[in-house]
Amino acid sequence: MNTRKSRVTLFISLALATAVGFLPAVNASASATQAAGQSAIAKSIGTIKTINGNALILTPTSGPEVAVNVQPNARILRLQPGATDLKTATPLSLQDLQVGDTIRARGPGSDDGKSINALEIIVITRSAVAAVSDQIRQDWQKRGIGGLVSVVDASTGTVTIAITGFSGKKTIAVHTGKNTVIRRYAPDSIKFEDAKPSTLAEIQPGDQLRARGDRSADSTEFTAEEIVTGTFPFVVGTIKSVDASAGTVSVQDVVSKKTVEVKVTSGSQLHKIPAEMAQRFAARLKGNMPPGTPGSGNAPTGSTGQAQSGAAPAAGGQTAQNGNASGGMGGSTRPGGAPDFQQMLSRLPSSTLADLQLQKGDAVVILATRGTPTSAGTAITLLSGVEPILQAAPNASQAMMLAPWSLGGAPNGDAGTQ
Repeated sequence: MNTRKSRVTLFISLALATAVGFLPAVNASASATQAAGQSAIAKSIGTIKTINGNALILTPTSGPEVAVNVQPNARILRLQPGATDLKTATPLSLQDLQVGDTIRARGPGSDDGKSINALEIIVITRSAVAAVSDQIRQDWQKRGIGGLVSVVDASTGTVTIAITGFSGKKTIAVHTGKNTVIRRYAPDSIKFEDAKPSTLAEIQPGDQLRARGDRSADSTEFTAEEIVTGTFPFVVGTIKSVDASAGTVSVQDVVSKKTVEVKVTSGSQLHKIPAEMAQRFAARLKGNMPPGTPGSGNAPTGSTGQAQSGAAPAAGGQTAQNGNASGGMGGSTRPGGAPDFQQMLSRLPSSTLADLQLQKGDAVVILATRGTPTSAGTAITLLSGVEPILQAAPNASQAMMLAPWSLGGAPNGDAGTQ
């Protein structure tokens, strides 16, 4: 299943699962089947992997593949995105189905759950999935917020997140309810589609949290419709060894003094920060940039370095500015004119391990998955060229605030502007 489509699997599944208005013919068929002593009616939701005549192989949203045999009298309908009533669905023929379509198949199922004789197929086509994907991505961008979890209050269903920037720390209370969808990243995966249903109890201080919903007028509170969280270790250290063929990097962590091994995959984002950008960011951390310098945080009121009211939400729920307010540092700024590091990174070209040419002793910053007892974590973002930044401030990692949401079909789907 491709990443973009996987992003909306939950939405599609809910749409298909809550569809109502099934015609009596289907229920009659089910009754007749059960009366004859055959298998009870089963259903499976997923993506069509292969089509061979009336035989489909379905990749479900969870579990093993299912063989679907479309019966001659089967009803095939196309459900529009967001619709919950089949009265609005459009009839299709078997020949209209395509590999990649998301469907719900209903009919007598085998005892082992591996096959269904489908009496009904409800379809959301690839074009509809793409349209829904774009709508959801835009909604995460418009109504999304993110930060580090500082407090979890299960009794009130509230998670307090902290957003740290040059202008200080801001806390936001994220409120959940009985209808809030909560998911959690798998410990060894950077893919959003691998996130599992979760609960408030699994959220821990230090987790990164991303929520979609509505914020209060003063932006101190947030009512969440959907939450995704994860534990993402932040490694700051020096290279001990690199095995480009195996895709692994060993780093001496400057905090724990331990050697950390991280896997680098095709999904990992690797960047080398240009020397000029690193030096300017370091100068900003040390407060050495003169007043009025773009990106210094000291620009006069009304300049592009000042936070603008009504600007679109950016990384960590902060505010992106119009124009290039960072003086060549890559664009977006945080409130008060501080450059938004995640936005800057989004404008850098991607690299490979071979491109970076990392040597023993080189300083790197890595955001990774937690990994498992038998598997090293996977690099989400790996940055080299960070020596000036780390020399300027040992706690620069807090200001850099790397976010994991830019990979693997994450809610935003793009360059970490969440």
